[in-house]
Amino acid sequence: MPQTKKQTINSILNAKGIRKLSMITAYDALFANLFDGEVDFILVGDSLNMSFGGNSDTLSITMENMIYHTKAVCNGAKNTFVICDMPFGTYTNEEIAFQNAMSVYQQTSADAVKVEGGKSRAHIVKHLTENSIAVVGHIGLMPQNFRVEGGYKVKGKDENNIQSLIEDAKAIEEAGAFCIVLEGVKADAAKIITESVNVPIIGIGAGLDVDGQVLVWSDMLGFFDEFKPKFVRRYLNGAELVKQSVQNYVIDVEELNFPASEEKY
Repeated sequence: MPQTKKQTINSILNAKGIRKLSMITAYDALFANLFDGEVDFILVGDSLNMSFGGNSDTLSITMENMIYHTKAVCNGAKNTFVICDMPFGTYTNEEIAFQNAMSVYQQTSADAVKVEGGKSRAHIVKHLTENSIAVVGHIGLMPQNFRVEGGYKVKGKDENNIQSLIEDAKAIEEAGAFCIVLEGVKADAAKIITESVNVPIIGIGAGLDVDGQVLVWSDMLGFFDEFKPKFVRRYLNGAELVKQSVQNYVIDVEELNFPASEEKY
């Protein structure tokens, strides 16, 4: 159901166990406006480096890029909670993280930032939240780790890893994160992790037993068709529809069917 008013941190926290939360990515004002009021959150994800910028991973996007796109999304989504991804290398210590997060707050209307990492990044999350920056955590499969891990690897496959993920979730909850994205985790493990904390867990490739879901807009609307991750459901064949529309336009131009009399001055 479309949201009637913009979510707050309190309303997001209070949703746990009551209703499922929905999150979608956006990178510009045009699509943000289409999604505005329809979902609980809009994430300006560093995934834009791949789906929008055509790069092979998320690692090369800069803070300047993220601020530019977050500002555009905030312009288009006045009634939706907006989260800005902190890109790779922008939160390596507490002071660097704070300076970059402060730039997001000062230059955009974003409501929160997102930081990848569990126990090892809890001190970063704590420093940000203690300095009035709202933080969404991100654990499990973390795209910014893909080179050091040798690829994108599903998590939660054994008891040791599940316990480590529970510790990650608890650590960043205790540090002040009000919400956690859980990516690429076995469904059974995701259920246990979700039940281990009091903040909402937003899954992507983490099964049904989480507190909400997030998808990249170009994946779910079928605009990115180079490959389709297993966890993606396509709700529109966007690329096919756009290509057909462009082909129809070209035909109309070539056959002098456009512009018609009612389209002329």
